[in-house]
Amino acid sequence: MTIKKSAEFESQLNQLRNEIDEIDSQLVNLLAKRLDVTSKVGQLKSQVGMPIYDPVREKSLFGKRRQQAIDAGVSGDLIEDVLRRLMRDSYVSQDASGYQCVNTQCNKVVIIGGKGQLGRIFVDLFQRSQYQVAVIEQADWPNSECILSDASLVIVAVPIRLTVMVIGKLKALPPECILADVTSIKESPLHEMMNVHKGPVVGLHPMFGPDVAGLIKQTIIACDGRFPEKYNWLLQQFKVWGAKIYPVEAHEHDKAMAMVQVMRHFSTIAYGYHLMAEGADIAQLVDMSSPIYRLELVMVGRLFAQDPILYSDIIFANTDNVAMMKRFAYRFLELLEDVENGDKDAFVDMFNQVSHWFGDYADIFLAESKGMLLKANELKK
Repeated sequence: MTIKKSAEFESQLNQLRNEIDEIDSQLVNLLAKRLDVTSKVGQLKSQVGMPIYDPVREKSLFGKRRQQAIDAGVSGDLIEDVLRRLMRDSYVSQDASGYQCVNTQCNKVVIIGGKGQLGRIFVDLFQRSQYQVAVIEQADWPNSECILSDASLVIVAVPIRLTVMVIGKLKALPPECILADVTSIKESPLHEMMNVHKGPVVGLHPMFGPDVAGLIKQTIIACDGRFPEKYNWLLQQFKVWGAKIYPVEAHEHDKAMAMVQVMRHFSTIAYGYHLMAEGADIAQLVDMSSPIYRLELVMVGRLFAQDPILYSDIIFANTDNVAMMKRFAYRFLELLEDVENGDKDAFVDMFNQVSHWFGDYADIFLAESKGMLLKANELKK
């Protein structure tokens, strides 16, 4: 049925659209004003070493604005979504300013592998906090003794396969120098660092990739080695940069990473390999996908857009992971056998057991995923 558009209709529609344009224009001006104020907040915080990210303030703000929105007849979820997007940008604007130097007595920070993807992030952050920073790459080793001779902090940021070998070369560090590494395994590097250096030692695992813009809301896992009172300033510096510190024993870290990283990476790679071997049409899969499956495809494709050596290093770094991955494969086949035998009751029983094991986290993750799926659907072309 064709709808007749009268001149009066067109006039009213244009008038309303003009009102919307004016409101949108005001919103842009308000957002620019907000960005200017948040930049000043960042500068003020940096002067006193206050972390940019304040979870208490953020939670309070969301609560107040949600209630204000509800009272005004506006969706609380909409306002929180808008605020989260605004705050993400405001953190970036605050992050653009300099940071306070927590340890003004630090003589020099040396980052081995400082030109690598992860190393560059720490070089930039330390320099923005006014630390003297030196970088050692492979070509610099002939002069490394001189570079390291007056270091207060040495961070090893090289690929996993090279980490222990590089640490083994660091036998003449200043006694008070902090020695740290930033690899995704911790027991072996920490053991080697404790052997070669008698001063303060800490194992670090930044839980983020090289594409982060800053450390706000990022997690850095810290595994104690020796003399935590002497490297505490380093952890405080990370907090000033916006990071959350999660302390854990090295063996507990490696056990958790076997599931968080190794198994997930391996299963994702296997799934991508399976799609290729089956000759799947990716474009068709994307066009026909639900938001959750699109998000899964995004995560698979994201992995294959990166360096294969990085993932092979993570998976091959610890042969103990093989036994864990075999157990995963066995359970996969166990469930497949239920499907093959048509034993739906056994499958449902397993499902309920796992649901009970997740407990409250199942509902928490369901709620969190809704927002992620909405965003995934908005990005769909």
